[in-house]
Amino acid sequence: MTHSPAISLAVALEAGDWGDVEVIEALALEALEAAVHDLATIEAQPFPEEPPEVSLVLADDAMMADINRQWRNQPKPTNVLSFPAFPLVPGGNPGPMLGDIILARETIEREADDLGKSAQEHLAHLIIHGLLHLFGYDHIENNDAEKMETIETRILTSLGLSDPYGDTEPV
Repeated sequence: MTHSPAISLAVALEAGDWGDVEVIEALALEALEAAVHDLATIEAQPFPEEPPEVSLVLADDAMMADINRQWRNQPKPTNVLSFPAFPLVPGGNPGPMLGDIILARETIEREADDLGKSAQEHLAHLIIHGLLHLFGYDHIENNDAEKMETIETRILTSLGLSDPYGDTEPV
């Protein structure tokens, strides 16, 4: 019997006007499932029998600035923060709880507008980006950034979305 990787999602609306949370949950599940499928097949990421859980926290810029100040000593909002439940290195086997992905509505909308993309497309990208952080991927060093961006782009392409890094240096 072949095990199909899956993800369990819990969504918490903590701050901000996110509109229809069910629409965001459906978008998030689609993005997360595509990412998990990619990691399981192309990246040969092992997965447990039970789908690991991700918590998606919907915040506003004020809440995100407070979290960013508290955990990263940066008193400003950012688009996405990820907090792994347990340390995981790329290729490691996740436990039952992957961690939290926190998103800031105003920052995401502002960035999407600056990029000329829909907020939903940018949101899907940031959810995938956050999930990869939960799986131990990072972008501090250029070679790590290139690997992470390649995976993100491949997943986004599988969803019919554009390359967010087209013709740019790794972040």
